[in-house]
Amino acid sequence: MTIREFKMPDVGEGLTEAEILKWFVQPGDTVTDGQVVCEVETAKAAVELPIPFDGVVHALLFEEGTTVDVGQVIISVQTDAGAATAGAEAPEAAPVAAPVAAPAEVPAAAEEPAAAARQPVLVGYGVSQASTKRRPRKAAGDVVAQNGTAAPAVVPAQPAAAATQNGTAAPAAGSAAARALAKPPVRKLAKDLGIDLATVVPTGDGGVVTREDVHAAAAAAIAPQVAAPVVAAPIAAAPAPVQAPAEVPAQAAAAATGRETRIPVKGVRKVTAQAMVGSAFTAPHVTEFITFDVTRTMKLVQELKDDPDLAGLRINPLLLIAKAVLVAIRRNPDVNASWDEAAQEIVLKHYVNLGIAAATPRGLIVPNIKDAHVKTLRELSESLSGLVATARDGKTSPADMQNGTVTITNVGVFGVDTGTPILNPGESAILAVGAIKLQPWVHKGKVKPRQVTTLALSFDHRLIDGELGSRFLADIAAVLEHPRRLVTWA
Repeated sequence: MTIREFKMPDVGEGLTEAEILKWFVQPGDTVTDGQVVCEVETAKAAVELPIPFDGVVHALLFEEGTTVDVGQVIISVQTDAGAATAGAEAPEAAPVAAPVAAPAEVPAAAEEPAAAARQPVLVGYGVSQASTKRRPRKAAGDVVAQNGTAAPAVVPAQPAAAATQNGTAAPAAGSAAARALAKPPVRKLAKDLGIDLATVVPTGDGGVVTREDVHAAAAAAIAPQVAAPVVAAPIAAAPAPVQAPAEVPAQAAAAATGRETRIPVKGVRKVTAQAMVGSAFTAPHVTEFITFDVTRTMKLVQELKDDPDLAGLRINPLLLIAKAVLVAIRRNPDVNASWDEAAQEIVLKHYVNLGIAAATPRGLIVPNIKDAHVKTLRELSESLSGLVATARDGKTSPADMQNGTVTITNVGVFGVDTGTPILNPGESAILAVGAIKLQPWVHKGKVKPRQVTTLALSFDHRLIDGELGSRFLADIAAVLEHPRRLVTWA
């Protein structure tokens, strides 16, 4: 038998470590190619990891709650050498307890192919594509026993290549040529949607299948229809294998004493803290406030809830606030920008990826709705609902939190009137929405009870001066005070 190792992949596009939240398998369990074996939390999100080969779990190298560097082995699997999938490096010698029966003669066709022909099964781990030098080979059929002496190895009954009907050699099942390159979250998505990755046309760098490729394949497989997009956070040498990891909660255990409790900061919370410190002391923040009457908007929300054409949609004030922000960006396009420090340039964005701050058990995350500026009210509602549900389930992917341009944070749900929000790194503005309360207000020359709220806009003063920021905030308030402007200004 052969022991194959599964390494922690780079699931977050450049992240260096991840915390193992939960194991779904134990030593002795049978696993198949594509089966999810564990859930890990990176600095951006929780991700499920599928294993890229078949076999029986030999050992779990890390317990739940452990932070592991990318590239470290996290699980070993005992596989049949003849059915091994090309592309993942197996150890040169698998330790065995005692010599086994003499092996059958090794067929010539079972010779290991040149390393240059091998391909990694998943992006971020596996065989290095730049390597063309293979390891020195031991004598055929030998492995090293625990006492250091040579012991015969188990040899597969079938050669790695089989002859086709016309007599030519056919690649073995599971060969690298038949596998598509894709990251673990993409493989999981394809599995959930019932899409065979081998049939998907890749558009990513180096022939990598992306999430967009899978969604496109799924849409094409169903029918020519338009579907609303669903959008909704150094270790030493590996320890000895653990046969039965202790129960460790998904959240890091707090170290408690009689007078204080210490909670390790890691994962989403750690990166959020670093990003906020970097943003606060890099981008010069300016915050402006405006308090106004939103009674008409609240009436429109109720009318839209009763509209049979919008039945089944989640209609709330946040939906119309998001629409008002998009209208205000259209009237003030220069606010939708970023600062390029290296080039000392302002980069104007001709798209709006609208971020929505979401509080989750793992900390505050800000996924964004891609290309929100072209969405209808229905599509925007569906995207908001999907974004929030995905975030609360802890399933927001790193891609959903990247490339945001402007963010909305709704502190009003906590009964808070306003605040001074901190920009997300790389974004130009963030809008804090306060609680909507019934207050005395001068309306048509008389004091009447009206629905009133306060907005707070923080913006990067390198990109947005006081005039532009003030006009942008005033336009948002004007739309929400007189929501017919959603039509007249659009």
